Amino acid sequence: MTECVVRMAGGVAELPREEWDACAGTANPFMSWDFLAALERSGSVGTGTGWQPLPMLIDGADGRIAAAAPLYGKTHSQGEYVFDHGWADAWERAGGQYYPKIQLAAPFSPVAGPRLLLRDPALAPALIAGIETLVERNDLSSAHATFVETAQVPLFEAAGWLIREDSQFHWINRGYGDFDDFLASLSSAKRKNIRKERARAVEGLEIVHLTGGDIGEEHWDAFWHFYQDTGSRKWGRPYLTRDFFSMLGESMADRVLLMLAMRNDRPIAGALNLIGEDALYGRYWGCIEDVPNLHFELCYYQAIDVAIARGLARVEAGAQGGHKLARGYGPEPTYSAHFLPNASFRRAVADFLTAERAGVQNDRIWLAERAPFRKQG
Repeated sequence: MTECVVRMAGGVAELPREEWDACAGTANPFMSWDFLAALERSGSVGTGTGWQPLPMLIDGADGRIAAAAPLYGKTHSQGEYVFDHGWADAWERAGGQYYPKIQLAAPFSPVAGPRLLLRDPALAPALIAGIETLVERNDLSSAHATFVETAQVPLFEAAGWLIREDSQFHWINRGYGDFDDFLASLSSAKRKNIRKERARAVEGLEIVHLTGGDIGEEHWDAFWHFYQDTGSRKWGRPYLTRDFFSMLGESMADRVLLMLAMRNDRPIAGALNLIGEDALYGRYWGCIEDVPNLHFELCYYQAIDVAIARGLARVEAGAQGGHKLARGYGPEPTYSAHFLPNASFRRAVADFLTAERAGVQNDRIWLAERAPFRKQG
């Protein structure tokens, strides 16, 4: 392992933007300095939120950041989308203190991506060792890297972290020329159903796509109402502050796609997406008027239209949702990695993950067999 000095910072926002992004790359917007700094500056993470930024860094010989990890001190398990509440209960019943723990993640974003940000790939083992040392020296229960991109899973495996597998529904672009081309790949019944859903959803409405300088504060005001309604029903309280959306528009407007459903020039529903180099990431949806199938139209079908038009490889429409299967979104594996220094706790979790993994893989096979695509032969 390369010998180096690992250091901590008080937040991503206090670090040089160009140095962070040189490590993070440009493919995944959720690891960018702009996204993570907006979370901090808007108060969506930080004091009182249970997400305390603790980015870990290794400097290169040139004095610039050569490796980074977006760490957070967590005092709860909310906003992670990889559920460890059962682990927390078991640890605390045994007399331990599960929180605080360390989270390596894009907050509130169930989106796979790099979790070790490496301008120098040789520094990966040192960065992982630094996280382990942070946990052990502070007598913390654990560290968790959630939604780790497939290419980085072996790095955590090599360090002895436990790997957890789950599934998420993605739409895959198989070279479709347009939406009708995609529909042609489906069974006749599914094609007819989707056409009916789309027609019913947009009756009397106008769907507008906004990105870049076309997004104004009035659009964020409207979307904030949609987001608050959905957030209060799903999570009890929304995670993101109103300021976050304005900051997102200021710093990442060209990577934001805001879809709004308009009735008589008034927005009644919206879906927020971020644009990556090879994927469209659907993140938030909400409405103030209940319209049948409008959720499917804005979040799934319009996203497919955009992905085809932009030549993107896939649409990732967020966590959960078996209803996505009938709309052409198939189950894809997702991974998380977990460092548990206590030997007995680690053994118990390892046994649980082995059993869980078999069930997850069997479910994925079962779902894939029921995909709506036309059968070959």
